[in-house]
Amino acid sequence: MSDFHKVMHVVSRIDMLRSQLSQWREQGERIGFVPTMGYLHDGHLALVRQAQQQCDRVVVSIFVNPLQFNQPGDLAAYPEDLQHDQQQLSAAGVDLLFLPDEQTIYPDGPQQMTRVCVPGVSETLEGACRPGHFDGVATVVTKLFNLVQPTRAYFGEKDFQQLLLVKQMVHDLNLPLEIVAVATQREADGLAMSSRNARLDHESRKLAPQLYQSLCWLQEALQQGQDFTALRAAAEQRLQQAGFEVEYIALCDQQLQPLKRLSEAPSRQAVLLVAARLGGVRLIDNLRIDKPA
Repeated sequence: MSDFHKVMHVVSRIDMLRSQLSQWREQGERIGFVPTMGYLHDGHLALVRQAQQQCDRVVVSIFVNPLQFNQPGDLAAYPEDLQHDQQQLSAAGVDLLFLPDEQTIYPDGPQQMTRVCVPGVSETLEGACRPGHFDGVATVVTKLFNLVQPTRAYFGEKDFQQLLLVKQMVHDLNLPLEIVAVATQREADGLAMSSRNARLDHESRKLAPQLYQSLCWLQEALQQGQDFTALRAAAEQRLQQAGFEVEYIALCDQQLQPLKRLSEAPSRQAVLLVAARLGGVRLIDNLRIDKPA
């Protein structure tokens, strides 16, 4: 691609989306896709940059999907700033922004929608804490993949379980695209970038990095061979004393099977996952751990 400033196409209708994409496909161009719910931050822009390195055209969608919110209040509180989102994407050189409304994605309403369910990976951790959440994710992502038909789609590792879910779904349904994982982007103090961080008040924002700090502490202790059960209780206590309401802290293999020790991991790496509420805002994070040599 040349360096001149591109004009970003902004479309909300499916026919206009398909018309533009078919032109690019006819020219043999590879399409990279970044599905988002908006209120974009540098984590999203890292996905865009990765897509630009590997593809000829980059498509971003913004759609706040009601089907994946198991708490109506959480949906109502989800932050939005579409004008700023568009400015960021245009400045980043995105080729097309797809902005469907709910009627476009769910013409008969979300409750009448055919659902996509991914057994196993959707039933533990996030799936157990947020019933129906992953069915909503799998359903809307399948729809968006069908609409965009990208060569590659890009997802952040911060949502580790979601990433596994999408990879499993693509494999099971024989969808002709590649899922590319992009490393979690963090603030200077270690807090994983998330649209939800904007809802943290000043005091909670100062405390929030302790979530990542607890993962780093667990990582160090696990690599020394300590048992996870006692460590988890200590980490929970530390977070609760800081004001967090802990939903789970888990040590798992790469397929989300629970582990008691790092040495039990069948591959070279394991993953620590945590979810907790702070000041009414739900935060998640994870950290991959290498087994000691």
